[in-house]
Amino acid sequence: MAFGAAKEPAVYILASKRNGVLYIGVSSAPWDRINSHKQGLIEGFTHRYSIKTLVYIEFHDDMLAAIRREKQLKKWNRAWKVRLIEQMNPEWQDLWLPSGELLMAREGGQTSVFGK
Repeated sequence: MAFGAAKEPAVYILASKRNGVLYIGVSSAPWDRINSHKQGLIEGFTHRYSIKTLVYIEFHDDMLAAIRREKQLKKWNRAWKVRLIEQMNPEWQDLWLPSGELLMAREGGQTSVFGK
């Protein structure tokens, strides 16, 4: 699936800071959804706790798979979630660049930039 396509089912994890409050979300349009989180446009949990740092994202072939993965991750204990983040993003850097591109992390912390 090409990055920036109209429908790109993805599961993402936002954090308030390194080892801070975590939020797990799912979207068929992650570019728009994450941008909305960044701008504080989404009311609720992420807005209340200022959770804006994209620390993890994974893309799926279809929305059902993404929703299943989101539900799975939400059931995990915190230590497992932190380990998942740190496998791909050991420094907890923000994977969302100001240009709207994603810094895609791979296991071991290597990154590549992908644009919308």
